[in-house]
Amino acid sequence: MSKRVTQSYTPEFRAEAIKLVIEQGMSVAEAASRLGMNQGTLAYWATQARRGMKPNLVSSGTQSVESLMAEVRQLRKELAEVKMEREVLKKATAYFARESLPGTRS
Repeated sequence: MSKRVTQSYTPEFRAEAIKLVIEQGMSVAEAASRLGMNQGTLAYWATQARRGMKPNLVSSGTQSVESLMAEVRQLRKELAEVKMEREVLKKATAYFARESLPGTRS
């Protein structure tokens, strides 16, 4: 007797699979074969999305442009701080290494 293996998919994967069928007009069979998944599962997801039962599947994984730009600004600020800290540590390491060598103290 063989055991049934249950496949789980991320919300992002589901959303992209639904977009292939609904927005791009690809057939369920073609999209399922390209994605390597069960045709019935994809047909079920597409039917639910068309009926509006799970609208979060279509929009999950997407963020607004404003929130992405805010995140980019925050990450750039953090990167600048880390670069500055790294430079300070490099200089401190060089200073202490020079003092620890014999005959190099001023």
